[in-house]
Amino acid sequence: MIRNIIFDFGAVLLDWNPHYLYDPYFGSVEKADWFLSNICTQAWNTLQDAGRSCADGTAEKVAEFPEWEKEIRMFYGQWGKMMNGEIPGMRELVKDLKDKGFRLFGLSNWSAETFKTISDAPILDLLEGYIVSGYVGLIKPGPEIYRLLLDRYGLKAEESLFIDDNPDNVAGAEAVGIQTILFKGREALVGELESRL
Repeated sequence: MIRNIIFDFGAVLLDWNPHYLYDPYFGSVEKADWFLSNICTQAWNTLQDAGRSCADGTAEKVAEFPEWEKEIRMFYGQWGKMMNGEIPGMRELVKDLKDKGFRLFGLSNWSAETFKTISDAPILDLLEGYIVSGYVGLIKPGPEIYRLLLDRYGLKAEESLFIDDNPDNVAGAEAVGIQTILFKGREALVGELESRL
């Protein structure tokens, strides 16, 4: 029986997308795609999510690609432009689950530095607690961060359901015995929850 529901933050509860910053800058989705696939990659951003400082990450990337210095410095220098509030309808869904008596938590790969800019998002107030990778030095999909969440809040894996948009993170949760849903949008999630809860 599912008693606990655990949410990822970026692209599940909160609308974070680097294209909001880089598409207008480059004037082309294709150019922004190339930049984010080859220069400021998700793998590079994940190192900051795991605890490395944004300054160190930026300095390393600028040294590697000095011709892209301006664009690289934009990544953390204009981080706020990558945010577009909450995913529509998710706050209402989370509140409904809370009202039904489920314990709600968060588990997110997010830099401690940039998380400060969104930590006051109202949707996060609906959660009983959460773990952010940048504060604990652990990262999804490694098993340690899932176990830390379970231990910190006294949760049983088999009674917990984890929702994330990244298949690797979903697999990481399953590896420690947590039930999962791969997030593909609010409407699909509602259907999944209706069939599972």
